[in-house]
Amino acid sequence: MKLYSTYTALGLFLVALGCVQAFTVEDLPETPEDGELWVLLVAGSNGWFNYRHQADVCHAYQIVAAHGVPDDHIIVMMYDDIAYNVENPTPGKIINHPNGTDVYHGVPKDYVCGSVRPDIFLQVLKGEKVDGAFGSGKTLNSGANDNIFVYFADHGAKGLVAFGENTLKAVELNDAIKEMYAAKKYNKMVFYVEACESGSMFKGLLPADVNVFATTASNDTTSSYACYFDKARKTFLGDVYSIKWLEDSDKENIEKETLEQQYTVVKKETNTSMVCQFGDMDISKMPVGTFQGPKPT
Repeated sequence: MKLYSTYTALGLFLVALGCVQAFTVEDLPETPEDGELWVLLVAGSNGWFNYRHQADVCHAYQIVAAHGVPDDHIIVMMYDDIAYNVENPTPGKIINHPNGTDVYHGVPKDYVCGSVRPDIFLQVLKGEKVDGAFGSGKTLNSGANDNIFVYFADHGAKGLVAFGENTLKAVELNDAIKEMYAAKKYNKMVFYVEACESGSMFKGLLPADVNVFATTASNDTTSSYACYFDKARKTFLGDVYSIKWLEDSDKENIEKETLEQQYTVVKKETNTSMVCQFGDMDISKMPVGTFQGPKPT
């Protein structure tokens, strides 16, 4: 508004000088409108055996929060049955690395237990109203100038990812993306997906012209794998693809590192599955921090 007012005053001044023919409204520069960043973090599984999925998501929360994304723009879906599980030797704490620091503290509990469902996920993603009985009611209240980062971790199979005993089909996800694009619900959107055969969620389905970039832990036919087995907890602490991007974001300057550079690192270091990328490759030239938080740590 201030910028426009300045140029308006200048235009009136030029009119007074009789110079109006050399300066018109069309000559005024567009006023840039800064968008916001929204983050959706999802661990679809439950049970102690699946410790790693919630650990990955909690770690992701710590990264985006540290980089300046406020909690009212972060939505977390996870069963929340790990931190205080009877099998946890450190009650109230979750780690994502051997002898690692707690990643559970401060994590919002927006949708937990039975509310971690594919239909609620799609409602949240599309910014639709969610009944408060199912959780916080928070959704991606995003608009045409806003960017979105979605990270998902759970099991998967050809053409689907799991939400406990329920599943989200690839066609349903891509239909939702197209619907969001048509409704101008975002500027750019990035998906990171950790699941077996996760490439099948986008291969042949995600258009290159809907401003979405996605990377997946595996291609459309092979598995992704866990890592960091913990003897004390008798379970895995993380997933290879997820750990690689999470630990890269921890140590790199994500305000300068691009999504393509992070993808290249993760693909090279993930030697247990074939990491893939899909969608709008122009987005991959953008800084990681555009989607994981713009504030330096």
